Amino acid sequence: MLVDSHCHIDMLDLQSFEGGVEGVLAAARTQGVGHMLCVSINLEDYPNMLALVEDCDEVTVSVGVHPNERGGRDPEPDELVALAAHPRVVAIGETGLDYFRSEGDLDWQRQRFRNHISAAKQCGKPLIIHSRDAREDTLRIMEEEGASAARGVMHCFTGDWDMAQRAIDMDFYISFSGIVTFNSARELQEIAQRMPLDRMLVETDCPYLAPVPHRGKPNQPAYVRHVAEHIAELRGETFESIAAATTDNFKALFNPPVPL
Repeated sequence: MLVDSHCHIDMLDLQSFEGGVEGVLAAARTQGVGHMLCVSINLEDYPNMLALVEDCDEVTVSVGVHPNERGGRDPEPDELVALAAHPRVVAIGETGLDYFRSEGDLDWQRQRFRNHISAAKQCGKPLIIHSRDAREDTLRIMEEEGASAARGVMHCFTGDWDMAQRAIDMDFYISFSGIVTFNSARELQEIAQRMPLDRMLVETDCPYLAPVPHRGKPNQPAYVRHVAEHIAELRGETFESIAAATTDNFKALFNPPVPL
């Protein structure tokens, strides 16, 4: 079995799937994908996201505000902790820093990140961290705020080996998306080869970043199989071993309320 450890089912064009959400899940099942973590990016859309998947045994959710979100409510830790009490919520995030899309004084983004780390530590649920063009500040804030006490995952990882090692030292996992299948992603492929198998997750980040052979098309949870297959090929291991290890890693980190 495979787990898509990071997707945005609520952002898919559900009309393109027969049966809507059930069509997404059915397509995933045909590829051996038995579970998906649907990730929050803001609090305004969170209630609808939760309602969409709440009755789907194959789906758990996170709650949080993406570092690039500016138009909505910016939660204090206690609000995140309260929302995380829902039994379907297994993580806080996605949170982190993104200096690629945001400009100017980004103290607000760094404070939001600190608030999410605080909430994760208080509620005992792991962090989903997004980091783009913000390597040193991301790691520094993780260290300053004691993110290792919450644990978590560096999602859609595109950093270097040193960043991966420093995150692992803080008891974080490294998640690979469809980017690892791109011909241009040589450094990331080398990291996937070197990565300890007990620290690895796979994801789609759908509807974005569809892996080869679907690159440039809308992504979906079923396509996480291509990520796992490519990593298996890079490492000279079987697909089954990658699927089993990443599923076990997901269970160890997120402790989902449903059996996998």
